Amino acid sequence: MPQALEHADGSWAWVVLLATMVTQGLTLGFPTCIGIFFTELQWEFQASNSETSWIPSILMAVLHMAGPLCSILVGRFGCRVTTMLGGVLASLGMVASSFSRNLSQLYFTAGFITGLGMCFSFQSSVTVLGFYFVRRRVLANALASMGVSLGITLWPLLSRYLLEDLGWRGTFLVFGGVFLHCCICGAIMRPVATSVAPETKEYPPPPPETPALGCVAACGRTIQRHLAFDILRHNTGYCVYVLGVMWSLLGFPLPQVFLVPYAMWHRVDEQQAALLISIIGFSNIFLRPLAGLMAGRPTFASHRKYLFSLAFLLNGLTNLVCAASGDFWVLVGYCLVYSVSMSGIGALIFQVLMDIVPMDQFPRALGLFAVLDGFAFLISPPLA
Repeated sequence: MPQALEHADGSWAWVVLLATMVTQGLTLGFPTCIGIFFTELQWEFQASNSETSWIPSILMAVLHMAGPLCSILVGRFGCRVTTMLGGVLASLGMVASSFSRNLSQLYFTAGFITGLGMCFSFQSSVTVLGFYFVRRRVLANALASMGVSLGITLWPLLSRYLLEDLGWRGTFLVFGGVFLHCCICGAIMRPVATSVAPETKEYPPPPPETPALGCVAACGRTIQRHLAFDILRHNTGYCVYVLGVMWSLLGFPLPQVFLVPYAMWHRVDEQQAALLISIIGFSNIFLRPLAGLMAGRPTFASHRKYLFSLAFLLNGLTNLVCAASGDFWVLVGYCLVYSVSMSGIGALIFQVLMDIVPMDQFPRALGLFAVLDGFAFLISPPLA
């Protein structure tokens, strides 16, 4: 069907910004509520902590590692179709998981399929936002990040409310319907007149006598286009940054998975335990945009890497305080300080990467960075 192209920085850009906020809240906010179901799933399947923790670890790993595949789909079909496809996959994954009879099925449905759909919706919505906003791009990204904070605030409360009445199976079924809202958000993301058209250059087919070599060469070109292994070899700063963040991410996502069962183990009420995650999300509503705007100021340009390191240092020290006491009010204070470190990390993690690699190499560097970080997310909860 012929489609009218929207213009960058126009009035429709703000509607797309709202859709991106909702998409980020649905996708990036969802993993924080898995801890609400941790005890229920453990009891249902008589599983250990490690076996149950593979569900959120697979979900978060696929959410990050499928980034290059999402880039290929965006280049071929556009951001609009990719976002809607992600909503359908996330919905199917949650609906199928409500009928799962063992943990292996949950690994595939709630972990792999839902994580894949969330990756498609999230990354394509972030991409289209860059096309719609040119002059106010920093402000748009800061406002869009509020969607993550709203998601972190509302997902645990909704999960606790539905879990009491419907159980985890009924709750997952409702979540399948909730994720279909990503399709509505994707439909809003009309094509932009200033966007880069998909590449249509035709390459000559490989010679008939060497089809295998042609396939290998095509795969090699695709990997080289989306994953910057050459930058990893030759850019020392990028190598240190990737390895350092990978090591840090072994601990960073753990509160989202284990904070609720940890509080309940210390005899904190279930409602109050779920409220702890919402406190982190509510604080981030104000802290994350503020941190994003401060990180974009030229004054902090030469100090970003040091502020980024301090944010991770504060995050690690905060976790030590959490391990010292399980009292509810101590955990509330922990959540507030954790929110400060989380906002600093979220605001600076991509800004620092942009300072390390040239912008023309940034998409490839980001693709490899997301894949390697996915491995850290995968092993972190089971290792803990």
